[in-house]
Amino acid sequence: MKEKIRIGLLGYGKVANLHAQALQEVDNGILVSVAGRNTVRRDEFSTKWKIASRETVDDMVQKDRVDAVIITTPHPQHRDGALQALQAGAHVLVEKPMAVHVSECDEMIAAAKSAGKCLSIMCQRRWFPACVRIKRAIEEGKLGRPVLAQLSILGWRDKLYYDSDPWRGKWATEGGGILINQAPHQIDLLQWYMGPFGEITGFWDNFNHPYIEVEDSAVAAIRFKNGGLGSVLVSNSQKPGIYAKVHIHGSSAWSAGVQTDGGAMFIAGMSTITEPPLNDLWTIEGEEDLLDKFRAEDEAFFKTINATVYFFTLQLKDFCGALLDGRPPAASGEEGRETVKFFETLLNTGRPK
Repeated sequence: MKEKIRIGLLGYGKVANLHAQALQEVDNGILVSVAGRNTVRRDEFSTKWKIASRETVDDMVQKDRVDAVIITTPHPQHRDGALQALQAGAHVLVEKPMAVHVSECDEMIAAAKSAGKCLSIMCQRRWFPACVRIKRAIEEGKLGRPVLAQLSILGWRDKLYYDSDPWRGKWATEGGGILINQAPHQIDLLQWYMGPFGEITGFWDNFNHPYIEVEDSAVAAIRFKNGGLGSVLVSNSQKPGIYAKVHIHGSSAWSAGVQTDGGAMFIAGMSTITEPPLNDLWTIEGEEDLLDKFRAEDEAFFKTINATVYFFTLQLKDFCGALLDGRPPAASGEEGRETVKFFETLLNTGRPK
């Protein structure tokens, strides 16, 4: 019986290094190779992590017996990379967001079903203890039916950030701004808690970044398929730091919330998580006094881990375990599609006049 999933990376940039680092702590998976078009950068990455360097995904699967490929390329390239891996016979884990368009997600989902392979999406914030508490409260019926949701992100990206990679800030190579790049993790939490999105409407604009093409701010109103309502306000035009929150309110009249990100803006492979994710709202009857306890526990735990890598490790362990056990992974391609559905709908309908 196979004990470890053999993993290859497609891509060798900032987030690929986080995956490589996290995989060192995964006992049911092992990183064996990397593929990509830039031979120099690919070889540098392979030397750093002591793995094989291959030109194509096919090479990784055939020569290195790769079971699963993690797609870490810029998101406009996710669809092509995922299809290559699935067609080569590998399972796929895709970095966020899953793709730029829903039609691309549908192609990926169909290809995975046709190949009989697993397609999963990276969403490591689901493993934050503060986020898990909310999910459990919903599953245990403590909130009744989740009927109202709020998502807010206030942060800042400067010119150095957009200059750090040539594909950033352009419609053709990034596909969008805060909605497609900075907000997907919190959008994922919305649908994880509330279920699939139904109707979506809103607006977006660029207020403080004249040197980029894409949006730096957006607002939205949502009707979820469960009948609940949601509001979204996200912006990269406010500084300093970042404050990202997801709050869920139930038919029981009780509420639970999390601040997923606080302090300095996090850039994968360039900075670290500076503040612990914390529950900032908890009014469930009989549990009102637990908020201070939750915060103390999470602050203490945060000091014992490398938070930038730790939650990657938890999802990678789950993904490898799912493949070994023959069960679905924690985050499916269909759920990844929901996030893309949200931002594609908003970008198409909320254009400035």
